[in-house]
Amino acid sequence: MEQTFKGKTVVVTGAASGIGQAQVQAFLQRGAHVVGVDVAKTNISQERYTHILASVANKEAIEVALRDVNVDILCNTAGVLDGYATTLQTDEQLWNRVFDVNVKGMYIVTNAVLPNMLKRKSGIIINMASIAGMIAGGGGAAYTASKHAVIGYTKQLSYDYCKEGIRVNGIAPGAIQTPMNAADFEGDGAMAKWVAEQTPAGRWASPDEVASVTLFLASDASDYMHATIIPLDGGWMNK
Repeated sequence: MEQTFKGKTVVVTGAASGIGQAQVQAFLQRGAHVVGVDVAKTNISQERYTHILASVANKEAIEVALRDVNVDILCNTAGVLDGYATTLQTDEQLWNRVFDVNVKGMYIVTNAVLPNMLKRKSGIIINMASIAGMIAGGGGAAYTASKHAVIGYTKQLSYDYCKEGIRVNGIAPGAIQTPMNAADFEGDGAMAKWVAEQTPAGRWASPDEVASVTLFLASDASDYMHATIIPLDGGWMNK
């Protein structure tokens, strides 16, 4: 029987494209009311969808937009890459941008919705990590450091609020074909082909596959899972 989320309110950051957009569509298809947050506009037009045009790192805008929203499920999905820059190639502006979106933004959005979750003693938080949060080579210095921070933050959130009815887990994707990775497919797509060849499963995954794992983590089927980071990497870390 397909999981239904009818009557649930879901917040998805990074909702305008890629994994975030796939998560939005997946929850809408299963009856949820969805609030999307992104710096970009979206083409999603649905009665049960509300779009907030804001950066997750804009504390004031996020707090105003989500102040009166009773959120059942939060998907902290917004993220940016760093072009695989080494530490010496990473200037302070790039470092700050990556951490502002990937880490600080997650903290800001979580803190905006968590008090209401705690009042109701119920809430599910799903954070988007990466295999770059577990191993080196999945990004540059800033991105890898930020995703390690995301995993640490996820585990601490779970530790602090598990007994208060809050369930926190994360997903660590590998090669997912999204607009964020479009550069890998440019020209003859040599980089994309190389990544597929280096992945034991032999292919990139689609955003819908990440959305499917999200639905599982948001469902009652995963009720006893806490502080778990699920790799979705086609066997990359098994090499």
